[in-house]
Amino acid sequence: MTSSPSADHPLKGVVALLGGVLLVGGVSSLLHEWFGFIRFLGFMRLLRFLVPDGLEILGGVVMVCLGCALLALSKLLGGRGRR
Repeated sequence: MTSSPSADHPLKGVVALLGGVLLVGGVSSLLHEWFGFIRFLGFMRLLRFLVPDGLEILGGVVMVCLGCALLALSKLLGGRGRR
C-alpha cells in the first residue's frame, strides 16, 4: 500500500489536539498559580489529582513542555512527504 507524497500521518490531528490541550492547560494552571483568578476548562481539578501538593507550578511547566513537544511532533508527522 503506497501513500501519496503529500499525505499526512493519520495520528497528526490527534497528536496536535492533545498537544494543544496540554499547552492551554499548562499555561492556565501557571496563570492560576501566579495570579490566583484564572481558571480554564477544569484543569485545576485535573492537576489536583495528578500533582502532589506544593508542586503545582512544576506540574504546569511539565504540561507546557509536553504540549510543545506534541505540537512539534505533529508538525514532523505532517511534513513526512518527499517532494
